[in-house]
Amino acid sequence: MKKKEFKTESKRVLDLMINSIYTNKEIFLRELISNASDAIDKLYFKSLTDKSIKIDKNNLEIRLDIDKEKRTLTISDTGCGMNEEELEKNLGTIAESGSLRFKEENQNQDDVNIIGQFGVGFYSAFMVSKKVVVESHPYNEESSYIWESEGVEGYTLSKGNKKEIGTTITLYLKDDTDDIKYSDYLEEYTIRNIIKKYSDYISYPIKMLVTNTRKKEDSDEYEEYKELETLNSMIPLWKKDKKKITEEDYNNFYTDKFYDYEKPLKVMHFNIEGNVNFNALLYIPSHAPYNYYTKDYEKGLQLYTNGVLIMDKASELLPDYYSFIKGVIDTEDIPLNISRETLQDDKNIKLIAKAIESKIKKELLDLMKDNREKYEEFYKVFGNQLKFGIYNDYGINKDKLVDLLMFYSSKDKKLITLKEYTDKLKEEDTHIYYACGETIDKIDMLPQVEKVKDKYEVLYLTDYVDEFAIMTLNEYEGKKFINVSSDKNDISTEEEKEEIKKENDKSKELLEYMKNILKDYVKDVKFTNELKSHPVCLVSEGEVSTSMEKVINAMPTDEKISASEILEININHKISDKLKDLFNTNKEELDKYTKVIYYEARLIEGLPIDNPTELSNLMCDIMANK
Repeated sequence: MKKKEFKTESKRVLDLMINSIYTNKEIFLRELISNASDAIDKLYFKSLTDKSIKIDKNNLEIRLDIDKEKRTLTISDTGCGMNEEELEKNLGTIAESGSLRFKEENQNQDDVNIIGQFGVGFYSAFMVSKKVVVESHPYNEESSYIWESEGVEGYTLSKGNKKEIGTTITLYLKDDTDDIKYSDYLEEYTIRNIIKKYSDYISYPIKMLVTNTRKKEDSDEYEEYKELETLNSMIPLWKKDKKKITEEDYNNFYTDKFYDYEKPLKVMHFNIEGNVNFNALLYIPSHAPYNYYTKDYEKGLQLYTNGVLIMDKASELLPDYYSFIKGVIDTEDIPLNISRETLQDDKNIKLIAKAIESKIKKELLDLMKDNREKYEEFYKVFGNQLKFGIYNDYGINKDKLVDLLMFYSSKDKKLITLKEYTDKLKEEDTHIYYACGETIDKIDMLPQVEKVKDKYEVLYLTDYVDEFAIMTLNEYEGKKFINVSSDKNDISTEEEKEEIKKENDKSKELLEYMKNILKDYVKDVKFTNELKSHPVCLVSEGEVSTSMEKVINAMPTDEKISASEILEININHKISDKLKDLFNTNKEELDKYTKVIYYEARLIEGLPIDNPTELSNLMCDIMANK
């Protein structure tokens, strides 16, 4: 038995493998089981064309054995095995992949599903092992062979005594350190969890002798016993016939896989065939995770290749605005880097992501149409995420999401879509009216809303992102959005406009005087005939509204803004006569009234008052002089 050295470059790669490429040491078991599955696949495939190969399908399996005393973990398979030349070529030269070569040789065969294409997964065993022994008996030879290595220093090849066809890999685990407890990989509980996490859907049974307990006969005592148990499910739910899957099956899979205590709101189970092929099982949760709107939340779908978990959160497969989606994708059509932990930038990844995005939108639109109540449940939880999707990235995705939006209607007294709003408009109507506030009730009491809602439907925007999303949209089906608190909002008739212009011209000196008193706060003071019962209101000029002022100034930043405000006074209210009278008789008292009605207008808008003490004193002075 002669010791052989790895090539110089192979030593470097092996050192890199152990110390850099794999970030999670438990990956080693996934890699070795995937290789075992590949070996069984190869034997089964060969048996289809080579009638001399007789196999028993019931004997196709992977077995794990633990020996705590020897500190060994053994992985065995009943696959095709390797001869001496193959052992040296596949294991003696790092990154030489027998699986990849086999797949290339049989690339026209649809039945070939080979996972281990990169020739490096086997070496992940050295992350946890101080020595690795491989004994393999190829299907077409009488002898078995042993490959043995303790790492970068080299390996040995010798004849073995294995009688059964297949390969056995024995890992001699490293000693525990202060940082890493390698003996954890000798615990049944740990092995079960790793299999469940990464290899649950390997299509061959993964068996292990496990310890169970049972009640002794004629006794209340319990005893331990050993039995061979299959650790994996083998057939994933997403590959089963949908007609045979119950709602309970879907819900149980969701709660077990994604650790949610509530059943999902919606299930999406589909497969795509075409330029790229994949199976998908996606869920819309019924509630947002506790950290959903924090930086700690990670989006992404579980990504499988032939039933093997490759990534727990493949973020590339979901746009941010659908980040609430949970689920799994299983495909053979994506390239992986040598660690199988990171997706490479590839057109197929983009095709899969595009197909998923399109499917999610269709399902949401169908839900809105067929089950409005359930869609509204979804929207109340995740609607803000859709609005963020419209606002973010300079509105590049707005056309994809706009038909999913809903806002509260002043007329219908419920959530409606923009399409439902515009369908009710007359041909001559050119605007979609909206108002912003903290609650529906507060918005409904705004003076600016009062003057519009009798003539037009008004959308009530209660979330801080709403107006930013609306401004990004700018219009819908040719109808411009307009804030009822904007100075651009004028629903008066030409006759009414002419009438109020005369009133403002007549009271020009009074209004200029009041404007001068409020010069640090407002751009202008005007009379209006559009208010009904309210005495005053504030309207904003320009792109920054009073509601946006509140939102931005409430953010924990140093950026503070002010809307350009116009104070409007109801010409039909008694306060207008009072102001005119004071202008002619008591300007000192007019100063007080001017400030009070301005403060009142700010309070109605929900805006802060810089000096509430001044307001209190002014009101007391006015009441004392009555």
